[in-house]
Amino acid sequence: MTSHDEQAPDGARLEAALAKLDEAVEILAHAPDFAKPGKLRRVFDGARKVLLQPGGAAAIEPRAQAIEAAGTFDGSDWAKPQILVPSLTVYSLKSAESDIVVLEALSELRLLAVAQGRYAHALISAEQAHHYLTQVLALNLELLFSTPSEAERETQGRLAQLTRSLFAHLAETIGYEHVIDQLIDEIWRILQQRPIQVDAIKRMITQIAICQADPDIDLGASGQGADRLVSSLFGATQASREDPGVAVYLERLQAMDSGALQYEATGFARAMHDTGLVSAYHAVLLRHLLDQGDHLLAEALGLSATGRDCLLCYRQLVQALIEESVFPETPQAVYGLALMLERGILYQQPLAPALWRQISLPISSWSQERIRMAYGDTASPRARLLEGVLCMLGLPLGVGQGNNPTCQSARALSIWAYNDPDYLLQMVAWAARDDEIVMHFEGMPLSSMASLSGVATTLPLDLDPVSLIVVPHLDRIYAEMGRRCAGREGDPHRWVNPEFHGWWAGRGFRINVDVETGQLHELDAFLRHFYASYHPYYNGNQPLIHPQPAGIAVTDSAARFIGWHAITLLRVNLDPQDVMRAYFFNPNNDSGQDWGDGVKVSTAGCGERFGEASLPFEQFASRLYIFHYDPLEHGELANVSQAELDRVIGHVYRSWGADRVPATELQAHCSPS
Repeated sequence: MTSHDEQAPDGARLEAALAKLDEAVEILAHAPDFAKPGKLRRVFDGARKVLLQPGGAAAIEPRAQAIEAAGTFDGSDWAKPQILVPSLTVYSLKSAESDIVVLEALSELRLLAVAQGRYAHALISAEQAHHYLTQVLALNLELLFSTPSEAERETQGRLAQLTRSLFAHLAETIGYEHVIDQLIDEIWRILQQRPIQVDAIKRMITQIAICQADPDIDLGASGQGADRLVSSLFGATQASREDPGVAVYLERLQAMDSGALQYEATGFARAMHDTGLVSAYHAVLLRHLLDQGDHLLAEALGLSATGRDCLLCYRQLVQALIEESVFPETPQAVYGLALMLERGILYQQPLAPALWRQISLPISSWSQERIRMAYGDTASPRARLLEGVLCMLGLPLGVGQGNNPTCQSARALSIWAYNDPDYLLQMVAWAARDDEIVMHFEGMPLSSMASLSGVATTLPLDLDPVSLIVVPHLDRIYAEMGRRCAGREGDPHRWVNPEFHGWWAGRGFRINVDVETGQLHELDAFLRHFYASYHPYYNGNQPLIHPQPAGIAVTDSAARFIGWHAITLLRVNLDPQDVMRAYFFNPNNDSGQDWGDGVKVSTAGCGERFGEASLPFEQFASRLYIFHYDPLEHGELANVSQAELDRVIGHVYRSWGADRVPATELQAHCSPS
């Protein structure tokens, strides 16, 4: 049986839904503060019904000021639009909770009204609102151009169409030209960090190419910077210029002489190293060149003298890796292989035999099914896993934890790929072949299959192939190590980190938070120890030898505490502007973040290598709460000037330590000098 509203024309249904929404907003506006939470349900339900109607988003926009004034956003992060983070909309807009999706949609429409000058907001300017919305559109471009995925349909149902209608209205009002330019900037910013997972970026570039080719979308003068991105995937060379398809491209290769092949090889190598992206055509070329000589193979990989020497020494292994992992469906294996050769790690004696084992490794049914669930059947699980292995060995700082609380496991994989790659391959072999990893904690074996649940409550799927297989095992072992420390005084990371990550993690341990109370503890001594251990001016100019696990207090753009997070301290050096900086690895997928109070993490332009994040040493120290050091290196407390320490402590007190300051310290800090 259908209701009268369902039988009515679209316009009538929209008017009926708007009338109910207006009534709900009016009731909320006149409700006393203590009763407002009970009145929100009608507003959310009414807004959802309006947004599901054609033209619903446009109808709500002029009501945005009244909706906010009624108290819809009170008590939530959305109440302060000036501190909203665009990247978080990726999760809120795809939430299975309808209230979260509706609240996010109402917030975007409120900011659209501000950006268009229809709503003078006290907390955010029209320019700020416009910039925020262009970032949101750029980060969620698939909501503009793609139909809902199976996962979205399963978790969101009709809400998936609500968000797409919302974004169509936003893009039409803001203008597609703003979206494209912002998106291009965002893509280049992320690519500078050289992530292993680039499928989402490739989909964005595909959407840009579609926009450029669509006569119904007027991009104006925008989108010019996309040419390099689009060509890197669909036409980096003369023979692939018009995106002819891999079958036609292979026919063209078979008709080329060595000079033409070299031209193709050079073109693809340049595009790959410029962007970190690999075209399916590049994979076809590399397989074709296996029979054409080592010179052309080295050209196609874009190798320096180091990489060429490694290729010539291990020619048979490289050929087998290409044959087993490089296909049009797994093109990023080309980049991973090239960077692995450039690192020269094949000269480490165990690595070549470990890779031979990986090539012929039998993969368990469970591991194969996991890979198929995440990546489909376009390539075999063996090829996918081998592609992931090559990418992790070539890009050890490109590992990401996905949308999962598994930063410890992601950090461990990165450290092993960076510092002990044959150990990483052993972990992959155990996990993929045996469905079990055994590690030791203080001499006692721990099995991933015998351990209880890990930090993650569900099996993650949004990971690179290696992480997909190995992280669930590491996560359970890491959690079990923590359980073995129950009852010990102090923070369990003191014992877990060296056992979990490897012998090179220092057994010395410092923490500036009292575990029992959560209050700051001996902050001055903590900072002096950190300077003495890591700052070149205070540690005898000793460079960091092994990457060290560390813990930071993550804050948002308003400097509010969010949580504890695992990172890797890689090196401390002067940057090109002669500022002492700490360079570190952050496994959270995108290291470029604003942590508030002027602390903005850099990922390029300050001497960073691909995958590194950096901060001036003082600012990094202000977010640090745990570090390891070698207790046998007897260093004295650094004689850091009080002015410098005060700057660091000031950052702490104004951010994550604001409500952790013991009363005595607060009085001392606030007392006049």
